[in-house]
Amino acid sequence: MLFNSIEFIYLFLPFTFFIYFFLNEINHNIFSKIFLVFASLFFYSWWNFLYLPLILFSIIFNYLIGNNISKVYLDQKGKNKTLLIIGITINILMLVYFKYSDFFIVNFNYIFNENIPVLNLSLPLAISFFTFQQIAYLVDCFNKEIENSGFLNYCIFITFFPQLIAGPIVHHKEIIPQVSSTINKNKNYRNISVGIFVFSIGLFKKIVLADNFSIWASAGFDNTYSLDFFESWFTSFSYTFQLYFDFSGYTDMAIGAALLFNFKLPINFNSPYKSLDIQDFWRRWHITLSRFLKEYIYIPIGGNKISKYRTYLNLMTVFIIGGIWHGAGWTFILWGFLHGLGIIINRIWKIFDINLSKFISWFITFNFINFSWIFFRANNFGDALNIIKGMIGLNGIFLPSSIYDNLTFLNKFGINLETSSEKFLSSIKGDFSTLVWLFIGFVIVLFCKNTMEHISSFKSSLSNLIFNFLILTCSLFMMNRTSEFLYFNF
Repeated sequence: MLFNSIEFIYLFLPFTFFIYFFLNEINHNIFSKIFLVFASLFFYSWWNFLYLPLILFSIIFNYLIGNNISKVYLDQKGKNKTLLIIGITINILMLVYFKYSDFFIVNFNYIFNENIPVLNLSLPLAISFFTFQQIAYLVDCFNKEIENSGFLNYCIFITFFPQLIAGPIVHHKEIIPQVSSTINKNKNYRNISVGIFVFSIGLFKKIVLADNFSIWASAGFDNTYSLDFFESWFTSFSYTFQLYFDFSGYTDMAIGAALLFNFKLPINFNSPYKSLDIQDFWRRWHITLSRFLKEYIYIPIGGNKISKYRTYLNLMTVFIIGGIWHGAGWTFILWGFLHGLGIIINRIWKIFDINLSKFISWFITFNFINFSWIFFRANNFGDALNIIKGMIGLNGIFLPSSIYDNLTFLNKFGINLETSSEKFLSSIKGDFSTLVWLFIGFVIVLFCKNTMEHISSFKSSLSNLIFNFLILTCSLFMMNRTSEFLYFNF
């Protein structure tokens, strides 16, 4: 079920909200938890009922393994570690089988000239997210950072519908205390107000902004061979903004929906396109994934506690794993490699203590991010290279005739400007309004408050009520073109 669907907004969310709090009000707290778990599983299986047994197996298996790890005494650390290895291995094997089987088969066939048929498995929804979440849980059990709070609470921790499909990737300690809190069983009208406000912002980001940018991004990436200079740049910018507004919009809706039930999910975005270097970007973008990669991969393999060169190797390893986590393809691996390389260069740069102006730092960082997203989005390396060729002018620089007539003098200086009978930006289904939308995108990501700032400064006021009403109404009127969230594919 999609957050931006009629079924969710008008039926599922209000029904679940009222039944959950009704059961709490009549002191049936156990039944309210059971209801929330069943509602969340219904939300999950709405997409594809066939994968419901998979998530149920994953929940039961990881709870039992975690429970047994927690019971093992410290003087039996060997047995404890064996259980942890078994648990992590089973989780990774499940993820590899469903997400990476065809990738391995295709590459094996290519290398060894074989013809093994691919499995064509459908990717189970949210498997990347609930797998990482439960691996973190097992590691925390091993480190004795978790006390068993019961199977029902664990089920809510994994299945709670706002964060189930695409995160944030939450820690056990962030959710279970809220599940157990007595005060959270009652309606909190401030949380409801903030929740609706933040949910509305997220819905607006998705429907009004991300889905508009998706038109030009999809058209461009589907026709990379025909893109000129401006079409290539506008394609890359469109995807850069589509991805941000789509995923941050989902996360806002998750945070807002969770607040209705008095659950506070961690912030996942902190104005990442304002970053002044690539390290800063990863402190702001998909924060909970960065946290997982740091705490459960980077630090365990040595972090920066060994040698300088080993630190660089650890960083590259982590970012390649992050790339593979996003998708089974060499383009994702290259995307991870580029960010790993960017982090390493950033560390080396800081050794020389050379300071650039904030604008230049931002300009370099944003364009590096925009460039790397091309590989993240492209169907293959050929498409990515076509766009890059267009961006450096190898496919020509075509201008509308009205502008071309005023700039023909530039041809004398070797700048190859051309005009065409085709409409400006026609290859990406764009026009001059595309420029307006890109300008709006830049203004929002660079100068507007982010979700964290909205939540901390929220006040119930007439201006907020009017703003909330306008963006929610605008979003609801445009819901006739409901689309999936990009991170559903990861």
